[in-house]
Amino acid sequence: MVPPSQKNTIDFDAAKLQRLGFSPRKEQTRPVSLAQLRQRLGLQLQTSLDAERILDIFYRELQHLVPVDSLGYQHSSSDLRLDIGQQANHSATYRLSHESEYLGELTFRRRQRFSDQELAQLESLLAALMYPLRNALLYRVAVQRALRDPLTNTGNRIAMDQVLGREIELARRSGQPLSLLMLDIDHFKGINDEHGHSAGDEVLKAVATTLKDQLRNIDMVFRYGGEEFLVVLSATPREGAQLVGERLREAVEGLQCVAQGRAVKMSISLGCATLEAGESADGLLNRADKALYSAKRSGRNCLAMAV
Repeated sequence: MVPPSQKNTIDFDAAKLQRLGFSPRKEQTRPVSLAQLRQRLGLQLQTSLDAERILDIFYRELQHLVPVDSLGYQHSSSDLRLDIGQQANHSATYRLSHESEYLGELTFRRRQRFSDQELAQLESLLAALMYPLRNALLYRVAVQRALRDPLTNTGNRIAMDQVLGREIELARRSGQPLSLLMLDIDHFKGINDEHGHSAGDEVLKAVATTLKDQLRNIDMVFRYGGEEFLVVLSATPREGAQLVGERLREAVEGLQCVAQGRAVKMSISLGCATLEAGESADGLLNRADKALYSAKRSGRNCLAMAV
């Protein structure tokens, strides 16, 4: 661990954590000793392999010894960022590592400065976090690999089914809209025939990267078929999804891709559907698919809205 520095920091986007059911809260605490808390953490942190759950337990238990207003964490390679609690002026940040293995960065924030004794207590408690967090990150990577398309690094069909079911349930509970964009790379077979399959693979990767770069971190991209992708837009109404779709279409059309010294022209067709009351996942996908074929019949490189 690298010693912390007291500084102001910018909060990470809390939307993903809130969508998973966590919410900022202050709990009643009762004083415990450092040794007691380390022992309790040693037991509780081994009850889960979910990194977000482990950090939430750590945050709640920490309040019994060193009260903090928020805990922020990021680990880029496993695509994990979260922020629990409320924004505050003072912070102490640690770069976590174990035997040269990077385990992310953890930031504690609160409204008053940390004393030297409190920082020493935080460092001692972090030792109890290391192994559970490392195991959770390894598990997360394994799960991600099982749910990822290896070529485009987007979610695969298994991941899509899981996420779409969860997002529909969340949309119904919260009353928030949910929209899908189903898109297809235009004339992809012609790209393979003219430039070769390796060029086709590069086009797939370039399109996938462009899609992800244009979206919010709470939106999700999945490889739906050979050259088809599905974009799940959380809390996005019909009009907003249409704007996002047009932005994606323009971004792909502007891509500069070269194969064997020749430019590869790219465009996508898109179908957009927004969840209706009582609609199933299959029904929503069906409408997005029909809208996509409508866009293709209209000449491609355009977006069609589901009826």
